Amino acid sequence: MVKILPVIMCGGSGTRVWPESRESLPKQFISLVGAHSTFQMALEALDDSVFETPIVISNHDYRFLVANQLAQVKREARIILEPVRRDSGPAVAVAAELAAQAGPDTIVAVLAADHVVQDKPGFVALCKQAAEAAALGYIVTLGIKPSGPATGYGYIKPGKAVTLDGNVFKVAGFVEKPDAATAEQYVAENYLWNSGNFFFRADVMQAELRLHEPLIAEAAAEAVAKSRQDLNFIVLDADAFARAPKISIDYAVMERTDKAAVVPADIGWSDVGNWSAVWELSDRDESGNSIRGHGVVMNASNVHVRSDDHLTTVVGVDDVIVITTQDAVLVLNKAHGDQVKQLVDRLKTENRPEALAHKRCYRPWGYYQSVDSGSRYQVKRIVVKPGERLSLQKHFHRAEHWIVVKGTAEVTRDNEIHLVHENESIYLPIGAVHRMANPGRIDLELIEVQTGSYLGEDDIVRIQDVYNRG
Repeated sequence: MVKILPVIMCGGSGTRVWPESRESLPKQFISLVGAHSTFQMALEALDDSVFETPIVISNHDYRFLVANQLAQVKREARIILEPVRRDSGPAVAVAAELAAQAGPDTIVAVLAADHVVQDKPGFVALCKQAAEAAALGYIVTLGIKPSGPATGYGYIKPGKAVTLDGNVFKVAGFVEKPDAATAEQYVAENYLWNSGNFFFRADVMQAELRLHEPLIAEAAAEAVAKSRQDLNFIVLDADAFARAPKISIDYAVMERTDKAAVVPADIGWSDVGNWSAVWELSDRDESGNSIRGHGVVMNASNVHVRSDDHLTTVVGVDDVIVITTQDAVLVLNKAHGDQVKQLVDRLKTENRPEALAHKRCYRPWGYYQSVDSGSRYQVKRIVVKPGERLSLQKHFHRAEHWIVVKGTAEVTRDNEIHLVHENESIYLPIGAVHRMANPGRIDLELIEVQTGSYLGEDDIVRIQDVYNRG
């Protein structure tokens, strides 16, 4: 049996499902469909002996999110960090370099962290077919059988069969996203959607990159050779990786190689590209309404409501999506789902913080969440996981008052160590060197009241940090 090394791409931002997906917490880490995130669902789809321990390629900003979500579903992986974003071409080149370390004939499966596959046994079976064709020297992609004439995907034209079982076909052509009329023609002619999942032998991809994009091949090889270990992460060399041109693997190799092949797939696949796709994947009532969280819908059909914090109601309006978060509300006609990206771009030009970050900010030790703020004060809720600790730090412009509401805090204040229990508090004056740790077995929750002339997050001088943050 051919073994497969899965490589999960986990660095995108997913702005089309804003306001839940933002750069600080992108869609692959959100439970859009079901109880787990799409990244965790991708890991669970690999529960078969054909798959080796996966590699996850992400970046510095998401490294602890990746590690935490792996731990939540009790999975292991090698986590590779890109120092800068360079699209999928250089990332695939890095995957080929890493795989070649185990052997030049290692079969690699490049998979997206933000897609959903409903038929997991069917997915595994297709992966095995694709891997067998990849062992013969083909670069194989999964081509999704269209459910309709969608204009949001690139299409693949299958050619002649290249395997004896007739399930793998030579790629006769890749085409860009079509207009509606052309999409109908493609569906009628049995074209397939380009899923963005690829299977290849490490040495074959290396050779194709050297042929078509030698700068990417050289940069990836040097970035891997000069990589360094940082805690449980492998960090690619920044100078080398930055020299790689920014280009997708489709343009870099797939549209230029003569080794491209495709396996037709009917596995309930979705790239969860917008809120309409989330609605289609969600459980719905007899009126087509899907409600997650605190929502009420009356006299309406085909409505999707998501609201974890506030009561959100819809009356007498069909075909709408209403997403309510702590600091933003999106009301969207389902037919205009692809315009959310343009909306986020506009919010960025207006310097709206809601475009990029949530009120809840995740850290390797837990998270903090803004509760209230004014000209010289800010109130936060802080949660620290068992056994974790914040950095040893000080501030030049603010004092802090910590009130413990759950658990026990071990607080370092200058040369003193205090245990602060529930319903107790401690004051940290401006300039005090301090640290908070959770020595217990349950989450530590506290309210932090900041006062001072400047309350920005950059007023932190880290003296010591177990997470190697600067």
